[in-house]
Amino acid sequence: MSPEGVAALAEAVRTGSVRALARALTLIEAGGARAEALAGELYPHGGRAHIVGITGSPGSGKSTLVRALAVAERARNRNVGVIAVDPSSPFSGGAILGDRIRMNDLTLDPGVFIRSMATRGALGGLSRATGDAVDVMDASGRDPIFVETVGVGQDEVDVMGIAHTVLVVSVPGLGDDVQALKAGVLEIADIHVVNKADRDGADRTMAELQAMLTLLPQREGAALPPVLPCVAIRDEGIAPILDAIAAHRDFLKTSGEIEARRRRTVRIRVLQIAQGLLAEAMTGAEDARTEPVLAQVARREVSPYEGARALIARVKGEAHARS
Repeated sequence: MSPEGVAALAEAVRTGSVRALARALTLIEAGGARAEALAGELYPHGGRAHIVGITGSPGSGKSTLVRALAVAERARNRNVGVIAVDPSSPFSGGAILGDRIRMNDLTLDPGVFIRSMATRGALGGLSRATGDAVDVMDASGRDPIFVETVGVGQDEVDVMGIAHTVLVVSVPGLGDDVQALKAGVLEIADIHVVNKADRDGADRTMAELQAMLTLLPQREGAALPPVLPCVAIRDEGIAPILDAIAAHRDFLKTSGEIEARRRRTVRIRVLQIAQGLLAEAMTGAEDARTEPVLAQVARREVSPYEGARALIARVKGEAHARS
C-alpha cells in the first residue's frame, strides 16, 4: 500500500467506515512499515475514548461480562469497541477467536465492533499491537473501548499500561478465597466485579475482597475501589457496573488523575515499543555480525550480560552511522 493509500485508509477510518476500520486493524496486526505509518496518521486524532480494561482469572466470565457491558452501552446509544486478546494458536500464530464466538449475537450491530487479536507470545495478557488497535478504534469514534485480556494470571498487570479504568473480575468457587490476591492483580483494580454472584459463596468472596482492599495503601482522598456483584450471563447487575465506570471516568477528569494516567500509559507504551524495535534490530541482524559475540558467550569468554550489551552497542553504533 502506497503512502497515499495509507492516508486514504486513515481518512476512511476517521469518517466511521466499518469496512475501513476492519482493514486498518488487519494492517495493524500484520505489523511493519505500513502499520507504523497508519498508526502515525491516526494517533493525533485519538485521545477521546475511555478505555476500560477487563482482566481476571480464566473462567471468571470476562467475555460474557464484556458482551453484557457492550449491550448495555448500546442501549445508551454509545458506539462501542471491543478488543478481545485471545491465546495464540501454537500452529498458525492466530487468535483462537473464542471471544468472537461468545459475542456472535453482537456482530450484526454496526454500533459494536469486536476484534479478536492474538497474543503472539506477548506477556502481560496483551499483544504488542493492542495499543495501536485501541488508537485506531479511538480515531474511528468508538467510545468506550473495552479491552479484554487473555486471562493468564500474574502477567495481566500490563493492562494498566493501556486502560483508564481497570475492572478485575472474580468468581466464587475458583481456587481458594484469596485468588485475586494470589493472581497479583488485586491492587490494579479501579473496580472489582464478582461475576456469577448467584453461586454459593458470593457474599463471602465480596466480603473478603473488601477486607483485603482495606489493607492496601490508599492515596489521600481516594476511595476504595467498589466491589460489585453481577450475573453477566443473565445481564444482572450490569447497570451499577456501568455507573461505576462513569463515576471513575468523572473522578479521573475532576481530580486531574487522567493526565497522570496518560503519562503513565505513554511511558509504558513507548518503552515497550523501543524494546520491541531493539529486539527486532538485534534478532534481524545477519549472523556474520551476531555470531562472533554469541560464540564468545558459548565459549564462556564473556557473560551473557556482556554479550547482550555488546549487541546493543553494535545496533546503536549502526543506527548512529546511518544518521
